[in-house]
Amino acid sequence: MIEELILFIMTFMLVFIIYELFIVRKAKKSKKKKKPIEVNYLIAKYNFDLDKLNYKKLLNIISIVSAFDISLVVTIVSLLKNFYLQLLIGFVLIMLLIIVSYDVVGRIYKKKGCCK
Repeated sequence: MIEELILFIMTFMLVFIIYELFIVRKAKKSKKKKKPIEVNYLIAKYNFDLDKLNYKKLLNIISIVSAFDISLVVTIVSLLKNFYLQLLIGFVLIMLLIIVSYDVVGRIYKKKGCCK
């Protein structure tokens, strides 16, 4: 149990730092030019108005959500012994978690009135 918790925390920190360094920091510099795919998904699905929301805060939330999703999948998949089962479960879990977690983020911002 402790090993899985340590794996989750270490994976979360590693993914969060990498995501912040390579994706978020680059996107903060060029807000209008190139947005991360997650922001494009939220804009397309929930019709976000970038002028109404704090773009830097949205990028930080996206990096936390992405790091949590990846860490949870890595932790769950590490419990399995069969490689092919790890691939199958990992793929299904990551797709489900991405859809659910960004749906939650989109609904929260929609309630805040950040949509057109």
